[in-house]
Amino acid sequence: MSRPSIAQTDEQIGFHWLTEDARPIGLADLVQTDPEPERLLPTHLAALDDALIDAAGRFGRLLGGGEAAITETQRLDLRELHRVLDRLCHEYAAALAVVDTEAELRAGLIVGTAQLIAIRARMALGVSGPTPLAGTLTDPGLGVVSGHGRLVIADDGALWRGARWVVQSEHGARYPLTLSMLLYDSSGVNKDAALDEHRAALRRVAAAAADPGADPFAAAGSVEWLLYDWLMAHRESGSSGAIELRGNRLEDARLMVAAADALVRARTRLDATLLDVPTRRRH
Repeated sequence: MSRPSIAQTDEQIGFHWLTEDARPIGLADLVQTDPEPERLLPTHLAALDDALIDAAGRFGRLLGGGEAAITETQRLDLRELHRVLDRLCHEYAAALAVVDTEAELRAGLIVGTAQLIAIRARMALGVSGPTPLAGTLTDPGLGVVSGHGRLVIADDGALWRGARWVVQSEHGARYPLTLSMLLYDSSGVNKDAALDEHRAALRRVAAAAADPGADPFAAAGSVEWLLYDWLMAHRESGSSGAIELRGNRLEDARLMVAAADALVRARTRLDATLLDVPTRRRH
């Protein structure tokens, strides 16, 4: 009996699904009619994992900042990379809803890594969304900054404007801070409380990004920043793009899948063809 298959070549960035008669199709549509939909979800994750290994090998220096994307080919490749990874993360989340099941631990690791690569690709292209509180923080310059870290909500009346960690000095100045710095480079930090606060903020902002009245560019940037800040603090090592989840918390894995999907949905308001299947190829 013929089965759906995955279309992927050596030159292709990422992949897409094909029906039994070789028609391109999204995973969420595929699981609605397949007699064994539960088999397709882990296959999708495995193929996404392979695509991430390929992307790290092909674009590692561009993603890590070791080389600038200056040629048209490099920029087109990075654009296709972040768009394909966005689509594949969304397809997985949408398929979970159709099958009426929840993400497994492995899904959080793979989807989290996929989003870290996608965000790094947008950063390399200079097309990332705006960072919450951009333009309002003081440059710390060189030296040690004293104060206490706190998570600041950009606008209580518009949660889609996001939140970010800052160092609040005794003199009132606010300096940029990251979750990684809180967890690894700061003293006197209640790390569990900081993680809980970040989780709660990511959930709130991801939900608020779907508000019809939200500015799509600002909302996408807000979710992107909180997710990126979390992912950078959960890498396997300082030189790795692979994500780990401390204590193998299933709730964190599911948060990564949900936040990634919220980010992609916000980005579709800026890029109407983002979820096209298969992603349009350049000629």
